[in-house]
Amino acid sequence: MPLTLEIVTPEARVYADTIDTVVFPTVQGEVGILPGHIPLLTQIANGELRVTKDGSTVWLAVSGGFAQVEGDRVRVLAEHAITEEKIDEHAVEEALKRAEHELKQATGMDPQEYEHLQSLIRYSGVQLDLKRRRR
Repeated sequence: MPLTLEIVTPEARVYADTIDTVVFPTVQGEVGILPGHIPLLTQIANGELRVTKDGSTVWLAVSGGFAQVEGDRVRVLAEHAITEEKIDEHAVEEALKRAEHELKQATGMDPQEYEHLQSLIRYSGVQLDLKRRRR
């Protein structure tokens, strides 16, 4: 019995398919989901998400959000998510440099904006790690 996986961000539906397994990063460590998994609601951490279907693996970079497992349906609601093939290494490096520069210049910055920049830096790092490791 396969799983149905849907990964959604505020901008778009990033992934939707029937799969064999999924492994995603949580704040307590990685969680692997197989068909028949018990119900689960957990917080997603920055990291790599692996989807296995018919013996092949798709990798995604994810950042923040929640995952819900209910029956054989898995929903990931993430702040950011991107498949490995869509990661533009040069664009990510440029965004990382801009965010690091803004963070260095931060004096009296709103705490929410400061956290947002830190989150972008962490997510950029995840994307670069994934893209460079999978070459």
